[in-house]
Amino acid sequence: MKIISGIEVSNKIKEDIASEVEAIKRRGEKIPHLAAVLVGSDGASQTYVNAKVKACELVGFGSSLVRLPEAISEETLLKEIERLNNNDNIDGFIVQLPLPKHIDEQKITEAIAPAKDVDGFHPMSLGKMLLDIPSFLPATPYGIIEMLRYYQIPTEGKHCVVLGRSHIVGSPMSVLMARNTYPGNCTVTITHSKTKNLAAITLQADILIVAIGKPEFVTADMVKDGATVIDVGIHRIEDTTKKSGYRLIGDVKFDEVAPKCAYISPVPGGVGPMTIASLLKNTLLAVQLKK
Repeated sequence: MKIISGIEVSNKIKEDIASEVEAIKRRGEKIPHLAAVLVGSDGASQTYVNAKVKACELVGFGSSLVRLPEAISEETLLKEIERLNNNDNIDGFIVQLPLPKHIDEQKITEAIAPAKDVDGFHPMSLGKMLLDIPSFLPATPYGIIEMLRYYQIPTEGKHCVVLGRSHIVGSPMSVLMARNTYPGNCTVTITHSKTKNLAAITLQADILIVAIGKPEFVTADMVKDGATVIDVGIHRIEDTTKKSGYRLIGDVKFDEVAPKCAYISPVPGGVGPMTIASLLKNTLLAVQLKK
């Protein structure tokens, strides 16, 4: 059993990007700039956005953080997005989700200029992904692809089962794993809350990607020997033995499942760090596509 370390892979990606930024500086070209829009004061969102700002500093990107009140109107937020769309200094930006309930997330996503959509959520980005046209891939699926590539995990002809069909992870992941490239060329089954005999399907998986949003949902009796398991879930649970008062777990019961696996990603330290690395890669791509 080998641990798939998202920390190791993301650090390598950041090193490569930092080298590219140094080359950009030497050529006297514009330094890539990533902006983030944070609406409200959700603790998890603030932590995540702050990590993105620090990652930008680490690789030499410019970065901006736009903080907006939770009570902001949808109209005012749309005007802020228009301002960022028209700011030539900003190469890409994200609007941190979730948004307050009075704001239509889909409307906000569609308002972002496709050329700056480094989260890869715009319908045009998703359409290009489907047609295999170079564009921005959704950050978490992109990160998983890079993990598989880094560890040279065989995918061609393998049966990949995806648990979850969200537009952010599950659905795009199924498309990427089926593409005629590496990583890809899998036979893909996508499962969800209405799937019957789920364990019978997951037991067929050579590669199991779990993004179902339920703590420790996948147990050892659902995984075949020698499988590769990617755990996308992350949950805080109370733990009085920890200084923080909680610990993080995934959608997979790690201690039980890991001994059966050829490869498995942990929580924390697995997929999580890869999302930010993917955002940086997408921002660099935005600069390249602009040329």
